Amino acid sequence: MTNGFTDQAHLDALFGATYEELRRLAVLVKRRDQSSTLNPTALVHEAWIKLSGSNGISASSELHFKRIAARAMRQVLIDHVRRRKTAKRGGADDFLVTMNLSAEPVAVAEDELLALDDSLDKLAQMNPRQAAVVESRFFGGLEMSEVSELLGISEATVLRDWRAAKAWLAQEVRRS
Repeated sequence: MTNGFTDQAHLDALFGATYEELRRLAVLVKRRDQSSTLNPTALVHEAWIKLSGSNGISASSELHFKRIAARAMRQVLIDHVRRRKTAKRGGADDFLVTMNLSAEPVAVAEDELLALDDSLDKLAQMNPRQAAVVESRFFGGLEMSEVSELLGISEATVLRDWRAAKAWLAQEVRRS
């Protein structure tokens, strides 16, 4: 084994240690419809299935694992939205999401969530660090200090990246 947690036992231990926090974070993006099959627990579990089925996952710390889990939850959430849109059930479904982690989540239509995902992919091509900050904060719920530690940059830089990325993403989503 290398410095990272590459075997299943270590990933299981990290998952166990962070499960409740990941579940709390999943609440930030849960569906308004309480009868949905994608509740916070399901989101975390589907993300774990995605993680455990991936080859070569290596998490060097609990913070790094949270970032990896945040990416998996983002992918599960977007896949779920795409499947629901493909099935064309009902009208516009809303998700509870927010870019302001101190505010109550606001309803965002599925189309807006998909536009956010596409815009975040574009941002990752232009500025990978800003995209990592957004993904860590928005989907992973990490604090500024945690993102700073994870990315090896100052908290001031994280804050600047967060603000710039939010502004760029808001403009890009409006265009979509």
